[in-house]
Amino acid sequence: MKIGLDIMGGDYAPKAIVLGAIAAHQSLNAGEHLVLIGDTEQIKPILAEEGFNPDHFEYVHTDEVIGMGEHPTKAIVQKPNSSIAVGFNLLKEGKIDSFASAGNSGAMLVGAVFSVKTIPGIIRPCLCTILPKIKGGTGLLLDVGANADCKPDILLQFGVLGSLYAENLLQINNPKVALINIGEEDEKGNMLSMATFPLMKETNLFNFVGNVEGRDLFNEKADVIVCDGFTGNVMLKLAESFYVLTIKKGLKDEFFDRFNYEQYGGSPVLGVNAPVVIGHGISSPLAVENMILQSREMITTGLVEKIRMAFK
Repeated sequence: MKIGLDIMGGDYAPKAIVLGAIAAHQSLNAGEHLVLIGDTEQIKPILAEEGFNPDHFEYVHTDEVIGMGEHPTKAIVQKPNSSIAVGFNLLKEGKIDSFASAGNSGAMLVGAVFSVKTIPGIIRPCLCTILPKIKGGTGLLLDVGANADCKPDILLQFGVLGSLYAENLLQINNPKVALINIGEEDEKGNMLSMATFPLMKETNLFNFVGNVEGRDLFNEKADVIVCDGFTGNVMLKLAESFYVLTIKKGLKDEFFDRFNYEQYGGSPVLGVNAPVVIGHGISSPLAVENMILQSREMITTGLVEKIRMAFK
């Protein structure tokens, strides 16, 4: 197994990324290898500083970087030797089994769709994130930013993708899938949710439990909550602020500690032909470590193949 990691992506790259790789190495089994993609001249001093044997990693040198503010499509085309572009070429050629980066999220989405491509039958890939549950355990929210505008059949597919992820990676048996709405009643919502509800109600592709409201994100009503990427991203950023607020107010609470993004790694891109994980731009070494372990789980559970089979 070869897990590809962009060491040039993120606000604290390359140091935070390399430190995360060192930490993750301790958890990898024999036959599981990290491939660091980026400027190798910047990696070596960090490894030496940490007293870490460089032979534990494989390296692919690149000399271009896609900045966080660059236009995704233009950057991928104009910087073919960037760490993100090279990473996706390696993934496409099967030289790595997964690819993760805390860099430009737009470039990561574009790169995924144009290199390994969308799984046949899937209209649009999406991003998902983990939700901590008040009684313990976790749930899933998707889409959280890949698709600001959606149609009912796209949301239906997100339900399938989320259910498969929850079952295989979160180990939830027959996950409960719900549609986010402004009320629990069947007829509530905007045009999108009212058109999506009957599709979900009639499907046998997943265990649909109806509408849920924003207050239900962290309770037990649903394991997988489906929404368009605009709504999901707003909810995600609001939820991330809870942890920051508790720190600023000097509060210590086990539940709100679980809102710390570092614990969950990154956001998987669901619906493409290989495991791809997009990390937070401010990823710390702990977040990078968990992003790597998340990539490994996506490989070992065969999630992509299971999604492919579901959409045949």
